[in-house]
Amino acid sequence: MKEFYYSVRDEMGIHARPAGILAKEAKKYSSSVTISRDKSSADLKKLFAVMQLAVKQGEKIRVSVEGPDEAEAAAALERFFREKV
Repeated sequence: MKEFYYSVRDEMGIHARPAGILAKEAKKYSSSVTISRDKSSADLKKLFAVMQLAVKQGEKIRVSVEGPDEAEAAAALERFFREKV
């Protein structure tokens, strides 16, 4: 399993648009991808589950990736978060 942490910079947090973009990006990989905030977590490939986390600007999240392409997926998703969210 690979994981990384990220502090959300977007002033609106992870709302519908970035959640949709993140879900689409995560679906490119066969590994399971989980996003966690505090004690809640969601499948990053499911738009509404990600939105229900209600991640706000400045909050720290954990992204965990597990599966056959976990190294590639974790690196790509971490880069994606830093560039887009």
